[in-house]
Amino acid sequence: MSRFLIRRLFSMFISIVGATVFIFALTRVGPDPRYLYIPETGGIGIQEDLWEELGEQLGINDPLPVQYGKWVWRMLQGDMGESIGTLRPVSSIIWQHLPATLWLALGAWIFAAVVGISMGILASVKRATIWDYAARAFALVGQATPQFFTGVLAIMLFSVYMGWFPAGTRGNHEGFFLSWGNLKYYILPWIVLGWPAAAGIMRLTRSSMLEILDSEYIKLARAKGVASLPLIWKHGLKNAIIPPLTSMLVLLADYLNGALVVEIVFSWPGIGQVALNQAVYDNDWPLLVGTVFSFIGIYVTFAFIADLLYAFIDPRIRYS
Repeated sequence: MSRFLIRRLFSMFISIVGATVFIFALTRVGPDPRYLYIPETGGIGIQEDLWEELGEQLGINDPLPVQYGKWVWRMLQGDMGESIGTLRPVSSIIWQHLPATLWLALGAWIFAAVVGISMGILASVKRATIWDYAARAFALVGQATPQFFTGVLAIMLFSVYMGWFPAGTRGNHEGFFLSWGNLKYYILPWIVLGWPAAAGIMRLTRSSMLEILDSEYIKLARAKGVASLPLIWKHGLKNAIIPPLTSMLVLLADYLNGALVVEIVFSWPGIGQVALNQAVYDNDWPLLVGTVFSFIGIYVTFAFIADLLYAFIDPRIRYS
């Protein structure tokens, strides 16, 4: 097990180093970042000493290897720089918007996992019945329909016509979080964000369960008189859970990085909105680098957790 952990930690380290080199290279490919602070206007220049002083503040006067080393050292200390647009620390901006993305991601992930696994098990056990056809139709629509369409359609039906849920934003969060006044803002974003993932998890669970249920040891267990529930949950699902587990962990990492389309449709103040509206549109490269680096850290961490869970579920993976 120790060798397995060492290999995974080493691959995680290599991934992070490669990501930092790639991010740093991209920030230096574009024009001089000093022009983001001092726009080029016709006939108006800047004194050379002020130009050099600004370059010193941004850390771009040194050679590229030195710049990269200083940048990595600051990132390890939690210093992601200062936003150009707001003149605030990038880390504080990310932490400010992280709770909104966290609650949106967890709710959509739970919806996708519960609905996807449940429908996948039902479709495999009730194969070639109305339940199987309904589950596959649910998966087909969920994977084929883009989220911007389902989001706008959900707002039109349940917010405009029926008036059941708010059309967007996160609300004021007054009182207890689980009260209806707070939760009603989350229902539609959770469903719209989680539906495509629930469809994918359902298909993976169904195919894995069908393969397991047709295996010889399941047939032997049935012949010995094992009850249906232990046969499905203990012998079937435990051996079929690895492919859905892969999808679920990558899905959660993706959600924690900000669901851009859903956040735009529902005016959700999450990390995705910050990365697009403040970082990309405003050419705020310190904020963009900070958000992208945070995204990579989340992905690598959850990939490592997935490896550990694989080894826990199936010990044979440790020696492969």
